[in-house]
Amino acid sequence: MAQTGASYDYDLIVIGAGSGGVRAGRIAAGHGARVAVIEGDRPGGTCVIRGCVPKKLLMYGSAFSSDVEDARGFGWQIDQMPPHDWPALIAAKDAELNRLEAIYRSLLKNAGATLISGWAKVTGPHEVTVDGASYSAEKILVAVGGAPHIVDTTGLAAHAITSNEALDLAQFPNEILVYGSGYIALEFAGIFNGFGAKTHLVYRSDLPLRGFDEDVRAHIAVALADRGITLHSGSTIDKVTANGARKQVTLSSGATLSVDAVMAATGRRPNTAGLGLDEVGVTCGQQGEIIVDAESRSSVPSIFAIGDVTNRINLTPVAIAEGHAFADSEFGGNKRVADHKNVASAVFSQPPIASVGLTETEAKAAFESITVFTSGFRAMKNTISGRGEKTFMKLIVDRASDRVVGAHMMGPDCGEIMQGIAVAMKAGATKADFDATIGIHPTAAEEFVTMRTARP
Repeated sequence: MAQTGASYDYDLIVIGAGSGGVRAGRIAAGHGARVAVIEGDRPGGTCVIRGCVPKKLLMYGSAFSSDVEDARGFGWQIDQMPPHDWPALIAAKDAELNRLEAIYRSLLKNAGATLISGWAKVTGPHEVTVDGASYSAEKILVAVGGAPHIVDTTGLAAHAITSNEALDLAQFPNEILVYGSGYIALEFAGIFNGFGAKTHLVYRSDLPLRGFDEDVRAHIAVALADRGITLHSGSTIDKVTANGARKQVTLSSGATLSVDAVMAATGRRPNTAGLGLDEVGVTCGQQGEIIVDAESRSSVPSIFAIGDVTNRINLTPVAIAEGHAFADSEFGGNKRVADHKNVASAVFSQPPIASVGLTETEAKAAFESITVFTSGFRAMKNTISGRGEKTFMKLIVDRASDRVVGAHMMGPDCGEIMQGIAVAMKAGATKADFDATIGIHPTAAEEFVTMRTARP
């Protein structure tokens, strides 16, 4: 149980009621700590209100168009694409977010934590101020996440939307330019394209998804183009201007595009501006991220940080794991840290991507010798639907130990499949273990246990 300090208003003040902050707050309260959670917006944070949840709901909605196309190959007599009611989808999405926000409020209330509405500023090692009122705590946990970052390009900030606004557009654009090539850019490009918008994807590099495995990057570029997204690789935006209701975009190549909307998906930054961290001595990095140790402690011993604001692994389940470990360690008498090794992730592009472990480039740097297994094939559904899109799978093996150190996939259901692969890799599975496993037939997943021939 927590050792409470009566000289403070609370034992723990959490700034930010996102997934990580709420988990930390309610677990700490469950250990007996007096907890306050401060939130200036809606409880739920980026994932529930402005990220994972609404984005995937829109992704589900947009994917029905490809299902309609595929259905024709299976004998369904569909003469034309049925119309879509965008406002109805946004209303349904908002209703679901309201439900989830209520759940987050209940989680804190039922745990005995106090929810304080307002924007917080850290005014001392043990003090937080909200709208002129000061609160003290033995420990402060910063869990404010990140926010979209728009690069400094003429007219871009004035005329572009970000992922925040893209989730609430009152009117669906007939033509849109998405600027960027990270997971947010690809996911929204797929959403807009799936709903019928003429979609342009503009990015600086030769392939999208910098930092992902090179084979996956090459395969997703082909798949996006095959689905009708126009790729402008090796390009940046020089200028954006308004042209009536449309936006005129000049690219570095000299080409110009006229579109209904421009979406900037050029990265996210830790949301630390205005928190007062510099004034109290908290060390932050170049992008504003709070520098923490393995126990999530900042340079000020009483101030901790978890989640995207630390810019470690910016995934909701990681923030939750960090928040839970923090609460157990500081208030539950169970010292532990979140494990950041072999964290699986998915990109809900269309087609989706999932991976766990090392890329081939990372594996070559980490091990003396590796063996790589790849497989590319048309999914069974595509053989009748007529879609030429291929599924791609890849396993990377440390030759000395035979352990599988990287797994990557592009294709339907890859996120669901990769979760099981992640469990195996966490347990230290070898390629021999994969080979000895009998597959489930007919599925795409069985390919992971039937790849026998190494790539030359």
